[in-house]
Amino acid sequence: MEKIQHKYVDIRGLKLHIAEVGTGNKVVVFLHGFPEIWYSWRYQMIALADAGYRAIAPDYRGYGLSEVPSEPEKATFKDLIDDLLAILDFFSIPKVFVIGKDVGVVPAYHFALLHPERVSGVVTLGFSYTPPGHSFSLGNLPEGFYSFRWRIPGRAEADFGRFDVKTVVKNIYILFSQSDIPIADAHEEIMDLVDPSTPLPPWLSEEDLSYYASLYEKSGFRTPLQFPYRAVQEDYISAMDVKMLAPALFIMGGKDYVIKFPDMEEYITSEKAKEYVPDLETVWLPDGSHFVQEQFPDKVNQLIISFLNKQI
Repeated sequence: MEKIQHKYVDIRGLKLHIAEVGTGNKVVVFLHGFPEIWYSWRYQMIALADAGYRAIAPDYRGYGLSEVPSEPEKATFKDLIDDLLAILDFFSIPKVFVIGKDVGVVPAYHFALLHPERVSGVVTLGFSYTPPGHSFSLGNLPEGFYSFRWRIPGRAEADFGRFDVKTVVKNIYILFSQSDIPIADAHEEIMDLVDPSTPLPPWLSEEDLSYYASLYEKSGFRTPLQFPYRAVQEDYISAMDVKMLAPALFIMGGKDYVIKFPDMEEYITSEKAKEYVPDLETVWLPDGSHFVQEQFPDKVNQLIISFLNKQI
């Protein structure tokens, strides 16, 4: 990890943290999920640099080591897209591969739709492409669905506030690494779903957890709760072409709880996304969880590098 360099750049009025390794004009930008930060891509960044790519992983505004906006509650997905464009312009990078997971899937695909001339290809993990407005009938899920709970201002803050930050991050990692959708009963909160004696997933060390926790202690959860859970995909999506012509790779864990979202498995297995992304390749990792890039880094690295090399 010592190969990875860190810098802070002024982007659209905020000082954003950028992790970077590798050199050259073959550039890959990684967009992290929640409760992740740049560090969740550590294995991929080193592997891609060793394969001849320049890997860049920002912490989103309000996440990790990046500056928190003065009004986190006003942060939007469009901010992530505009921040990415500004980062590429800052480094004078004309074109990139964009890799996104979880939260990062939306800005990855929407950036490619809004700025197709800047994108060589897209890789996503955990979520495939879905056209704007598609919701997978999530309204059929119970009120205790974690996303519904965290969408309510103050609800997650009160839930998380009963614990130290390290415990909150640990609990979310445990919940999201399981194969069932986190859903609480009416009398309990999402954090109550985790037995305190539950160990970390075997692929996440105490050192890893401590690093994640140290950065969330710095940033807090105000912006991370804003997106993905509370921000709306505002009017910019109405101007987008819903079809993306750039090549794309989608990597999905067979034990990812997201598969159990209503209609999700059928949407993926039917390859309906190819109606919108014709050059889409889908790869399943049968034992993979929601965190396949940390759980099976060698497999994910191989898939990504093979995909990128085919586009060069």
